[in-house]
Amino acid sequence: MKAVVLRQPAGLDNLQLVNLNDPGAPAAGEIRVRIHASSLNFHDLGVVTGRMPTADGRIPMSDGAGIVEATGEGVTEFAPGDAVVSCFFPHWLDGAPAIGDFSTTPGDGVDGYAREYVVRPSHWFTHAPRGYTHAQAATLTTAGLTAWRALVVDGGLKAGDTVLVLGTGGVSIFALQIAKYMGAQVIVTSSSDAKLARAQALGADHLVNYRREPDWAAKVLALTEGRGVDHVVEVGGPDTLTQSIEACRIGGHIALIGVLTGISGQVPTVTLMRRQQILQGLVVGSRMHQIEMVRAIEATGLKPVVDRTFALDEIADAFRHQQEAGHFGKICLAI
Repeated sequence: MKAVVLRQPAGLDNLQLVNLNDPGAPAAGEIRVRIHASSLNFHDLGVVTGRMPTADGRIPMSDGAGIVEATGEGVTEFAPGDAVVSCFFPHWLDGAPAIGDFSTTPGDGVDGYAREYVVRPSHWFTHAPRGYTHAQAATLTTAGLTAWRALVVDGGLKAGDTVLVLGTGGVSIFALQIAKYMGAQVIVTSSSDAKLARAQALGADHLVNYRREPDWAAKVLALTEGRGVDHVVEVGGPDTLTQSIEACRIGGHIALIGVLTGISGQVPTVTLMRRQQILQGLVVGSRMHQIEMVRAIEATGLKPVVDRTFALDEIADAFRHQQEAGHFGKICLAI
């Protein structure tokens, strides 16, 4: 089968297309999946560029979607022909978070989905939403589930809430769409008027260009008549967290899910304490969260925004496109 491996030292020029042995038939409890699509995430970029060290020869990509070709003995949840999508934490099935690293995450601690076939235990996958293309399904593993957990599982989002979404990357656009389908108002920030216009077309209620409004927290407070938003989807990290705290209401919820501006920084603890906010770090979610998200997607008809799709042998170009930060929504691989 065709696959991409990452040679050390890591870097986009060391992503190599190779031929590997077919994984064969599934054993008891396993399924064989023909992978048709993957999608790029900031986490994947960190792995392939070496910011997140991994083993030599690692097959990258945490997201994988495709078709079940065969099932092993005892598998009852899936049948040949089913469309499926991978889980970011294959061993976190339900309940509270049980893992604090990426040692079991495909594409990082173990081999991922930049390949044509995989044989894995059945709980490494869930059903994909009915009517989704493989590329659309592949966007759910990391970005879709992160936004779902941030707003619905941890945030308890309800109709009438106000959500602040930073930027227009994969997680942020999912958050915008989920919030609108659940009856919330959404404020979106970006440095691009063109991207803000596209966010507005998806239902964003208010738009803030942070290049023209460097004190964007003040703008958000003005838009909410001084109250602040109920939820912040915080993808920036240390350079944006202070303003996110200022823009969030007393007792509001801030989901800290990104480190785009760095991995450490100062936190205005007095402001956070005085405003009695919940600042919650999170990394994707459990298999049960994904099952519940898929059920909601089928009920609402939500469809992810795919910016561009590359072939498997164009994986380095796909990551370069991601590094340029000109995309809106998700970047995918067709396998």
